Amino acid sequence: MGLILFPGDGDTTSPDVAWSYSGFHAFRCRLAQAEGFALDEMRGFGGERLWSNVSTTLEPFLDRPDDGGGELSTAECTGILPRLETITGEWQEQTARPLLQQHIENARQLALVLSLCIEKDVELLFM
Repeated sequence: MGLILFPGDGDTTSPDVAWSYSGFHAFRCRLAQAEGFALDEMRGFGGERLWSNVSTTLEPFLDRPDDGGGELSTAECTGILPRLETITGEWQEQTARPLLQQHIENARQLALVLSLCIEKDVELLFM
């Protein structure tokens, strides 16, 4: 069982990105760490820190349940993509470990899917 993110264009041949639930959580924890905070400190993830106390364009992607459902608008995808690409570049400069390498591959695939959503002006769906 897991989570799939895909463009809401109705095209079943469009690229997607998939994680196990625990893999999605670990990926988002690494993204939060790159933004200077711990996801587990945040309200909704076991902590009490408010999202209003964090400044990141990744918030729409990070502040959501691990079990899917919902969507990101084209505007949210447009806001997320540049920062995701910057973080991915930073990760590539680090010594590759298996989990980091998996996160880099997931980030690249997510960037591809976000780009397609922006290009087609469709939502990114979580299932």
